Amino acid sequence: MYDPTVARLTYRALLGRRRALILGALPLLLIVISVIVRALAGADDQTASDLLGGIALATMVPIIGVIAGTGAIGPEIDDGSVVYLLSKPIKRPTIIFTKLIVAIAVTMVFSAVPTLISGFILNGNGQQIAVAYTVAALVASIAYAALFLLLGTVSRHAVVFGLVYALVWEALFGSLVEGARTLSVQQWSLAVAHEVTGGDLVTSDVGITTATVLLVAVTVLATCYAGQKLRSLTLAGEE
Repeated sequence: MYDPTVARLTYRALLGRRRALILGALPLLLIVISVIVRALAGADDQTASDLLGGIALATMVPIIGVIAGTGAIGPEIDDGSVVYLLSKPIKRPTIIFTKLIVAIAVTMVFSAVPTLISGFILNGNGQQIAVAYTVAALVASIAYAALFLLLGTVSRHAVVFGLVYALVWEALFGSLVEGARTLSVQQWSLAVAHEVTGGDLVTSDVGITTATVLLVAVTVLATCYAGQKLRSLTLAGEE
C-alpha cells in the first residue's frame, strides 16, 4: 500500500522552494506571536489556550492541510503529468495511500511541531496545554490531509475550495453556528485536546466518542473515495 518512489516524488513536489516557504510562513508567525505575547503578558494558561486554539488549530493547521493535501496530487492532475504515474504498474489505491501518508507527515511537521514549541513558549506546558493542542493538531492533520487530498482529486479549484472550507466553514461558521460545530474537524480535535488536559481550559461541542468516530470515518471515506475517483480518471484518460 506504500510506494517509496511515489512518496519521494510527492515529497519533492510539496517541499519545493516556493511551497516550503509558504508552509513555513505560518508556523514561524505563530512562534513569533507567541514570543511577543509571552514577553508582554507573561505565562498565562488561558492566554496560551486562546492563542493556540484561535491561531494554531483554527487557522494554521487547516491552511497547511490545504497546501499539503491538495498539493500532493492536484498539480499533477492539472498539468497532466499524473498520466505518466498512472501508466506505471502501481495500484491506484497505493498511489492515493502513499500520497496521503506524505500529506499527513508534512501537515504534522509544519503544524504540530510549531504548536508544541509555541505552547512551551507561552506557558511552559502548564496544565498540559501545549501537549493537548499538539495532539489535537496531530489528529486534525490526518483528517485534513485526507479531505483535501480528496478535494485535489475531484476538483481543479481544490485550493480555493479548501481555503473556503478552512477559513469560512471551520473558522467562521464552526465558531459561530452551533449546528456547524458538530461537522467541524476543529471541534473533533478539540474534543481530543479536552481529554488530554482533563480541565475546562479546552472545550468542545462534540464528545470524545463522537469525535473519534467522525475523525476515523472522514479519513477512511475520503481516502477510499479519492481512490475511486483516481480510477475514474484513469478510465477517462484511456477512453
